[in-house]
Amino acid sequence: MDVNENDAHGRAEPGPNVQERRFAAFRGCERVLSGTRPQTVRERLAELTEQADRTYDLDQRPDFYGSGVVRTLERRTADLLGAEDAAFFPTGTMAQQVALRIWSERRGERNVALHPLAHPEVHERRAYANLSGLRSVWPTTEPRIPTPSELRDFDEPYAVLALELPLRDAGFVLPTWAELTATVSAADTPVHFDGARLWESAVHLGHGLPEIAALADSVYVSFYKTLGGVSGAALAGDRDFVRAAKAWRHRYGGRLFQQWPAALSALAGMDRELPRLESYVRHAKVVATALAEAVATVPGARVFPEPPHTHQFQLWLPYPAAVLDEAGIRLAGESGLAVFGGWQDSALPGLAMTEVTVASPALEWTAKEVTAGVEALLALL
Repeated sequence: MDVNENDAHGRAEPGPNVQERRFAAFRGCERVLSGTRPQTVRERLAELTEQADRTYDLDQRPDFYGSGVVRTLERRTADLLGAEDAAFFPTGTMAQQVALRIWSERRGERNVALHPLAHPEVHERRAYANLSGLRSVWPTTEPRIPTPSELRDFDEPYAVLALELPLRDAGFVLPTWAELTATVSAADTPVHFDGARLWESAVHLGHGLPEIAALADSVYVSFYKTLGGVSGAALAGDRDFVRAAKAWRHRYGGRLFQQWPAALSALAGMDRELPRLESYVRHAKVVATALAEAVATVPGARVFPEPPHTHQFQLWLPYPAAVLDEAGIRLAGESGLAVFGGWQDSALPGLAMTEVTVASPALEWTAKEVTAGVEALLALL
């Protein structure tokens, strides 16, 4: 995820002029703290060609409606998660709809248990309701997964309990392993993990991906958010679930003729990023501590959560998003430092938030350099 990425799933985006200016300014930066350096189409193609040649035999024929490299990606995803099988989807939004629909039909129940901050509620235009006729119920409104007692006391039926790991809009927050297993054990329905960022969650949970995935009846993972793929997602589970998922994928228009660029970039991302994730999560704690110290005297400023649960976390500053965006572009142009990506205004006037992503470029930053970078940004406000 580069520093120029904007959320296209429901958040207000800056105007095209701001996006283009940020892209141009950040591309010229020597150092990037949050995310990765933005790339042109030509650069992405060159990188994909170089990396994919090391992860797949490019002399094979392209995929054909899910064969070839796409099937290779599905098998590798299943192996990584310890699942019987997996189905590739062009988007996570489609994958989530299909998973919820399958469990709803199997259980004969239209209610699905979600969190009010969950991705299907906030960033997918409630597709599960508009396309599948499902209805969400909320066992908790607290910014975390529901507790066993909340599940036991909940007075509405539901077909499946969906848990987003980590809960992005709450600050990329995760439960402890004990909390997660207790909640799953308390559920008397199938459990679905919205694991768009599950790859990096293993560090905080202290267990491997197969152990985590084994707690759920179905798991969704993304190939572009953490792994840096072009696009794409997968649903994993037992063979019957995946067979049903592929049937609904076809009905929803997700059985594409060829998807080799997305599949190749996902395989390359697995090779490149999965071995690095623990170092990202570890260094995110260093970055978060340095940021907290740098903004300690700024009223209303906050790093959350502190320490981070993954390699991503929130930074809140008491300025309008447009002012912070302009300061970031100016800092990049004048000093060659890309500190943060885009900012989003909050419901409170004059308070904005950015999501900090500690990836490979950030590993070069010491705590003192992080503090100096933020101080340089604040000096421009």
